[in-house]
Amino acid sequence: MISISLCLIVRNEEDVLARCLDSVKGIADEIIVVDTGSVDGTKEIISSYTSKVYDFEWIDDFAAARNYAFGKATCEYILWLDADDIFLEEDQVKLLELKASLSADVDTVSMFYHLSKDENGTVTNRLRRNRLVKRAREFRWIGAVHEYLEVYGKALASDIAVTHASTRHDSDRNLRIYEQRLARGEELSPRDLYYYANELKDHSRYEKAILYYNRFLHSKKGWVEDNIAACGKLADCFAAIGQQEQALESALRSLQYGSPRADNCCRIGYYHLQSGAYDSAVFWYESALRVPNPEQAWSMQNTSCSTWLPHLQLCVCYDKLGEWPKAYEHNEIARAYRPDHPSVQHNKTYLEGLLLPQQAVEQPDLSLTQTAP
Repeated sequence: MISISLCLIVRNEEDVLARCLDSVKGIADEIIVVDTGSVDGTKEIISSYTSKVYDFEWIDDFAAARNYAFGKATCEYILWLDADDIFLEEDQVKLLELKASLSADVDTVSMFYHLSKDENGTVTNRLRRNRLVKRAREFRWIGAVHEYLEVYGKALASDIAVTHASTRHDSDRNLRIYEQRLARGEELSPRDLYYYANELKDHSRYEKAILYYNRFLHSKKGWVEDNIAACGKLADCFAAIGQQEQALESALRSLQYGSPRADNCCRIGYYHLQSGAYDSAVFWYESALRVPNPEQAWSMQNTSCSTWLPHLQLCVCYDKLGEWPKAYEHNEIARAYRPDHPSVQHNKTYLEGLLLPQQAVEQPDLSLTQTAP
């Protein structure tokens, strides 16, 4: 059985920290917590779990803080989490099984990162991250913001998931760090250009986000999955400012970097649906359902775009084409995923009024809803 050091960096996490530590306290052999300036009850909570708490002066550099924490670990392997991450019970069991069975020649273990769920508890956004690494390898974190762990050697892709369970977020923090770096005259790396553009988009600064997504893509030094994602995010920015043609061009631009992705197929389909080109919209929404959605993908996966959403939109398309049995069929498939979604319920009522008129009593004047990806 391997031994595990859990490493966290924290600041003012009194509302979530105990929940995180409770989910690993019977698994980690050592808990290392690096505090970057808490003024709430964080340290008091830490003291209930470990005496290994260290202060680190915050210098707007996440990699520096994480590397400091890693440097304090003494066990064979290092597991890292954020304070608002947890292992659900089923994943705690899997992690204990991994701890008992992991081969000593494995250098890094990746796990799913579940970022959001729908009202039924189904994961809607996820990706993979390297979570458990061999301490002797001395892997290093890179990047002041949106840092990543640079690893190599023998890797294992596990089915364990870390669940992000945030209750709050300093939405301006990362943007502030990037803009301070730019103010100092620093040159952003291609990866930083992409993540800075993401921060701008998240703050509805769409024109500037467009500028930086294009700078990132023009660098031709981005990871292929970031290139594809940047095209989709560009499309969303153009759509947000009413430039629909440019939104379509951006979604199509993603095809030059690799095979189609479900979310971009949905974006293209939505353009044609809005334009009244229903046959074209059908093609792209059906393409979204055919695109492989690999389990081991490292890029962000919006599972809605490969499951219920294309079926919901195909329902709308077939209604517009007068093919109501097909519309109803696709809405029923969407309903299997999202039974309580208002658009799904709306469509069911509307279509049953068309297909089962003998059961209808004064059907209201309803029209099918359309949902953007």
